[in-house]
Amino acid sequence: MLSNMNARFLSVIMMSLSVIGNAFAQTATKSDAKAPFPRMEFKKAPAENYELKACDGHATMVIDAANGARIMSLKWDSTEVLSQIPVPNMYGSTFWTSPQKEWNWPPVFEHDMAPYTVEQRDGKIVMTGSVPERIPLRITKTFSVVKGVVFAITYTITNEGKEDRQVAPWEVTRVPGEGEISFDADVREIWPAGLMNFEQQGRRAVFNIDKVDKQRKINAHGWPQMETDSISDAPGFYDSISDPSSICYRHNNLLFTKLFKTLRNGEAAPGEDEIQVYLHQNSLYCELEAQGRYTLLHPGEHLEWTVFWALQQSK
Repeated sequence: MLSNMNARFLSVIMMSLSVIGNAFAQTATKSDAKAPFPRMEFKKAPAENYELKACDGHATMVIDAANGARIMSLKWDSTEVLSQIPVPNMYGSTFWTSPQKEWNWPPVFEHDMAPYTVEQRDGKIVMTGSVPERIPLRITKTFSVVKGVVFAITYTITNEGKEDRQVAPWEVTRVPGEGEISFDADVREIWPAGLMNFEQQGRRAVFNIDKVDKQRKINAHGWPQMETDSISDAPGFYDSISDPSSICYRHNNLLFTKLFKTLRNGEAAPGEDEIQVYLHQNSLYCELEAQGRYTLLHPGEHLEWTVFWALQQSK
């Protein structure tokens, strides 16, 4: 099973985000915000939104428990970071199990769309989903703020079935189809080749989102991050399994960084990879995707996987 991020990981995050300041606030309150978005062929339930605040109140995350415990919004003051297109599966941030071939399409309703129960304890919001009959895996999402600076989302997958199952965690975050995407990798190792024009800038693979009249998706397994790198200067990851990998998105003078435990060779689910970028036709929106280790779960066992969301003003 996977453990939580270790102290070294947290110290890296805190050191990298020191430019934001020393005094930060954290709250966990129910929000009256509305999100009238349709959900495929299913009627969207009335929103049950909860908020977390970080960075002295500048950063706000909103999660809708009634509709898949989806992260509906991420803002710095009034500037929205996530896609808000009122079309099914084009907005917010969701969570699936990997590999996709296990469920094909559409996403599993109980994981992606159904209501989650909610508990609030010790400054954390814990949302728990129901168990699908076809794929008996229960998803729990725990949302918190680390020392007032970084949003932490811990995803728990529990095998509620009677048979062994192999599964990997998969976070899918949708942002507007404009801006810059970057991560530490050799552009020659991005696959399939030639779909997106990533440029090598030192250790970083950098892509300025363009508009092409087709859907595109790439996969990548990044380079180990150097000890001197920081989130804002050279986003990436360290070579220890306990240390972070990352994918960054820069737009509207904001830098959004997703940090997660790096994978070693062979740890990704079949046909998948650690970092993925999907662009809708004509870049209507973009998905920043991350996956964790492909893990065997016996009945009753679970895995935990934490993703840290860092939001800061861009230099």
